[in-house]
Amino acid sequence: MIKEFRLPDLGEGLTESEILSWKVGVGDTVSLNQVIAEVETAKAVVELPSPFAGVVKELHEQPGTVVEVGKPIVSFEVADDAGQAPSGGAREAAPEAPKREPNLVGYGAVPESTGRPARRPRNFPVAGNVATRVQTKPVETKPVEPKPVEPKPVETSPVQSEPAGERPRSTPPVRKLAKDLGVDLASVAGTGPQGLITREDVHHFVEGTSTGVGAGAVTGHDAATPTAGQAYPGGRESRTPIKGVRKLTAAAMVQSAFTAPHATEFLTIDVTPAMELLARLRDGREFAGYKLTPLTLAAKALLIALRRNPSLNSHWDEENQEIVTFNYVNLGIAAATPRGLTVPNIKDADSLSLARLAEALTALAETARAGKTSPADLSGGTISITNIGVFGIDAGTPILNPGEAAILALGAVRKMPWEHRGEVALRQVMTLSLSFDHRLVDGEQGSRFLADVGAILADPGMVLTMV
Repeated sequence: MIKEFRLPDLGEGLTESEILSWKVGVGDTVSLNQVIAEVETAKAVVELPSPFAGVVKELHEQPGTVVEVGKPIVSFEVADDAGQAPSGGAREAAPEAPKREPNLVGYGAVPESTGRPARRPRNFPVAGNVATRVQTKPVETKPVEPKPVEPKPVETSPVQSEPAGERPRSTPPVRKLAKDLGVDLASVAGTGPQGLITREDVHHFVEGTSTGVGAGAVTGHDAATPTAGQAYPGGRESRTPIKGVRKLTAAAMVQSAFTAPHATEFLTIDVTPAMELLARLRDGREFAGYKLTPLTLAAKALLIALRRNPSLNSHWDEENQEIVTFNYVNLGIAAATPRGLTVPNIKDADSLSLARLAEALTALAETARAGKTSPADLSGGTISITNIGVFGIDAGTPILNPGEAAILALGAVRKMPWEHRGEVALRQVMTLSLSFDHRLVDGEQGSRFLADVGAILADPGMVLTMV
């Protein structure tokens, strides 16, 4: 019998994922939980294991395609309930009774049991699959069927013009892409099945209008003619689709900046004692093999300061009109990766010793750089740190991670003339920048927290007075 594997929700209500690569091909025999594909969500790169053991019959989507959750991506020929081997027969008709399929870790409930509204079936085939798909299981629908809005397919040339007054045929991701690029889909000719407008059609339209060879509305940037002797390899400008981590980060930053009233405070301190402590710890036997950095000490100082200033470890619940104060700390660490900025977090960081915190920070950074951070590690943070000092930056005004009350930015550690014991001496100095949600944190609370973090880094012995 034929089994379809639909793209699952890979966590946190993500609505789509991009297929990066297939690990199997048509005709390959796969086992249960064997990795069959690598996909990229807006948060991480995830490996998809097979929910069936059988033979790959068809790959419905190609690498580079953005697929909506719930859409079939691969079909398998599997043995039926009677134990018969795959025979390559027709697709399975509707079964006698709904049956739950293997529920893989991280996939959530199967589509039939999620309770979500059924998606309206499209009346055109996916590229590469000329046969119309047949639903194999009953799907719950609303009592009143929605009126069909898509025209019936007409056998004609691959590129069709849409009837006047009808919305161009495209998928939600393509419509979003066109909106972001300022493209009117009514001016774009679709090359997909039955005239469907694809992402490539939108990009080709933009490239055509920017060089003056395409039909349709002109974009807001006119392409100037290069002067004699000038050469622009690859054109005078390049365009990169907004997707994945970049898309999620942009949406999150806009939401945070225009929802939470930000306030930022700065504190410059002499961290020479902390750097001397760091050097001693590195040479000690207890921390042999651990990677200790200024970030390690700053993270520990933040966790200690939160005990005296819990308002910075809270959340504004707009829906219930409540302030939620967390009694645990999931410490987010902003990480620059080849895929863009991510903020994975260390769960229950407040319960970790300095050595375990250093170990967790190292593992977090390595996983983020490899693009293997799981969606679970990217959600549930309560407060964050961003280490801009690694880029040689002294201070900044960091934007809050959505849902959190505060974020601390660490500046570069620099040797500077500084007043020390009544004289001017060359000391190691750092600037701390604290942004907080002024709905949750008053100026006094933010100042006391920042002062506590600074006091610990300026004199680690101050910890004895705070615990």
